[in-house]
Amino acid sequence: MRGDERIQDGMFSYVSLEQRVPMDPLRGIRKLTDAVLGSLSPEFDNLYKARAAIDCAEYILRALLLQVFYSVRSERLLVEQIDYNLLFRWFVGLGMDDAVWNHAVFSKNRDRLLTAMWHSASSRK
Repeated sequence: MRGDERIQDGMFSYVSLEQRVPMDPLRGIRKLTDAVLGSLSPEFDNLYKARAAIDCAEYILRALLLQVFYSVRSERLLVEQIDYNLLFRWFVGLGMDDAVWNHAVFSKNRDRLLTAMWHSASSRK
């Protein structure tokens, strides 16, 4: 049908992001991931207090899991997928309207986090 194209500026949804995510194995993995990251929370707190890591460590680690699970070939594509894929947003912990990292910022923060975690683990030995 020909006619005027209507551009939709915003979207209202009465369905939560949780309801949009299908019942698949990723739900179980998310629960397991939350438990593991919860147990690491004191470690993340110490890294954050020492200014050695960033405050969104859990998001970055969940995003890296998605990169492995879905064979996303680069962090640039991973960040792009997180921006428009509701399943990825849900798994990482972002809401529908939350801002997503720039790929360069994501890579830099990943490096900082992994370096800080490595130094922390090696200092405990």
